[in-house]
Amino acid sequence: MNKMIQGLVNRVVRIEISGKIYISGRLVKLGSDTLVLFDGKDYYYMPLVHIQKMKVDDNEKRDIEIPTDSPSITSEYDKDDISLRKVLTQAKGAFVEIYVTAGKPLHGYITSIMNNYFVFHSPIYKTMYIAIKHLKWLIPYTNSQPPYGLENQNFPVPAIHTSLARTFEVQIEKFKNHIVIFNVGESNYHIGKINNIEEQMVELQAARNQPIMINLHHIKTLHLV
Repeated sequence: MNKMIQGLVNRVVRIEISGKIYISGRLVKLGSDTLVLFDGKDYYYMPLVHIQKMKVDDNEKRDIEIPTDSPSITSEYDKDDISLRKVLTQAKGAFVEIYVTAGKPLHGYITSIMNNYFVFHSPIYKTMYIAIKHLKWLIPYTNSQPPYGLENQNFPVPAIHTSLARTFEVQIEKFKNHIVIFNVGESNYHIGKINNIEEQMVELQAARNQPIMINLHHIKTLHLV
């Protein structure tokens, strides 16, 4: 465990994560690969790998208290080291906000966790496959209210008709010859039909353009059209 970061526990800090996103809050807990930040409203579970910079907030004296009610994900902080996989496991089936890419937080719940990716159900994007290494944060909802004010009966657990592969790379191969959207469509070339996959490259056929090669390691999310 990083002793420098551990020394900031209970301090109000300002964090920059990948994508030049800044978040301030009280550092609640530091685990082996994840920290927990409370911004006065929500708990952010943030993998350390995406933290670019961290410092004590210049406005540290502002009052950010830990709320009396617990978030949807609870951990026995003093007894159990917190890790990203434990967070994902505890979050399974609970309503959460996650952030991966494209300035678009996703709302929904985790349905399955595989070796290096998880399956996420969103009322907007439906079933999504998300590489764990690209997850920037996870925020558990503080109540059981589904996203967008939907009723529970309008937000059912989806049936997954495709068997799940153990790894994200093999799961992508299962969608060969299907039209997919990578990375929540952050670029036009992330939408198209998967023509072929070889080693670490995916050939994606856009609507009217020549096929483009995309590196598997930079595919963060996938969902079918």
